[in-house]
Amino acid sequence: MELQRRDSLVYILLLGIWLLVVGWQGDEHHRVESAAKADLRSRSAVIADTLSAVVRASRFRGGVVQDRLGSVLNELVRTNELVGSAGVLSIALLNTNGEPVVTAGDTNLIPKAALSEGVFWTRDNVTFVNPLWGASIENASNATFVLPPPDEFSNSIPRGERFDRRDFRTNDIPSNPLSTNAQAGGFMGPPPGEANFGNGPGRRERRDIPHRPPWLWWMSEDDFKALIARRELHGLVLTMSTENLRAISRDDLYMRAIIVFFAGISGIGVGWAWRNVAKTSELQIRLVRASELNSHLREMNLAAAGLAHETRNPLNIIRGMAQMISKSDVAGDLKEKSRAIVDETDKVTAQLNEFINYSRPREVRRARVELNAVVTEVIRALNYDIDEKKIRVESKMEPLSIEADEQLLRQALFNLLLNATQAVGENGQIQFLARKDGATGAALEIRDNGPGVPPEQRQEIFKPYFTTHQKGTGLGLAIVQQIVLAHGWEIQCFANEPKGAVFRISHLKPVS
Repeated sequence: MELQRRDSLVYILLLGIWLLVVGWQGDEHHRVESAAKADLRSRSAVIADTLSAVVRASRFRGGVVQDRLGSVLNELVRTNELVGSAGVLSIALLNTNGEPVVTAGDTNLIPKAALSEGVFWTRDNVTFVNPLWGASIENASNATFVLPPPDEFSNSIPRGERFDRRDFRTNDIPSNPLSTNAQAGGFMGPPPGEANFGNGPGRRERRDIPHRPPWLWWMSEDDFKALIARRELHGLVLTMSTENLRAISRDDLYMRAIIVFFAGISGIGVGWAWRNVAKTSELQIRLVRASELNSHLREMNLAAAGLAHETRNPLNIIRGMAQMISKSDVAGDLKEKSRAIVDETDKVTAQLNEFINYSRPREVRRARVELNAVVTEVIRALNYDIDEKKIRVESKMEPLSIEADEQLLRQALFNLLLNATQAVGENGQIQFLARKDGATGAALEIRDNGPGVPPEQRQEIFKPYFTTHQKGTGLGLAIVQQIVLAHGWEIQCFANEPKGAVFRISHLKPVS
């Protein structure tokens, strides 16, 4: 019980260690996924900062040309698509109302939930909403907003004050607000303090409106604020592919699964090794105890054999005296009693002889033995009992030579044939069969048509002093098994068809 408790604790400890490894690998996988997501977020932030710098560098007098900004965004999407798995799928610049001002890529990938949540993850992509560091309406003179396309911009000018469409060309708009053309006036208007605006046909006097660039002289304050609300850049929506993230997660999960698998195999191996060590220790303890018990039994066996041998001598004296009484001139009743003493003495002596024979150590002296010759001699030795019961004995054996101790083999076959002779009735039948069993083995069978052996007794009949005959000693088959095991053979009892018993000796070693 203590060993089982100790083994259970060891197995529970190994299982706990394996579960710790599983939890550790799961935590590491979560950390790798978090790092990959953080890297994706940092990339989106870098793109947002870069785009913000581009917008600020392209700003002049507070505005950015939509055509130029759209080409920049499209180029950014196209470049990231060429880079591969971590590419930008779509970009949208938002105004203060969260409406897209300039877009590039597949804007259908942008979910509405991302505009309110700030980040939105799907299996194939992720959408980030980053601030674009533009100015507020209160500082409209420095506001970063996008100029409408020429048609929309021209249509927004009041009737009678529109410029010629040819005068509104993006190539004429200076990219640097500090350039010479911008300072000299041009289409976008003169520097602060000049009286006139532009050189086109719509030349007018400059009217200063607070919080408004001078070149938007024709707009009212409310219209200017509405324009700011529609066109000012406040946010950047960036949709990026998660293919690289999924590849990193998949590869890392595969690696963690391999680690967990080999950790489990290692745990099973350690548990199996511990089990073998525990069994080996237990077997060694049993072996020591069995050796001690065997030594004790051997001493008891020698003592019992010596006692039986010493008891046999007084029995011979008693038998001799009883025979003398039976032969002397005494009354008939006394002669019968003396003969009964002789018979009982013979029974006890026979039992003592069987016991001494059983307790004798079996030292096998192996040699080549002709199995047919030994069987013939055994049948001849029991010829009187066989003829008395008119038993028919058949020997259906192949010419076979085996490696055995001839004297011990003869004794074993004698006991088996005697047991079969006692089992069958008059006109019974006994058969000896021998055949090769495979390339390196042989088997010998003794069959009879007696009453047979019940299944529950087929193992018991080989134990000492177990007998089903009134005159049997119960040591005949025990001696047979002792001889068989000393040779390294095996003996079994089967049912014979249609009736009777079969004793088979297997694993005999043929000699060519």
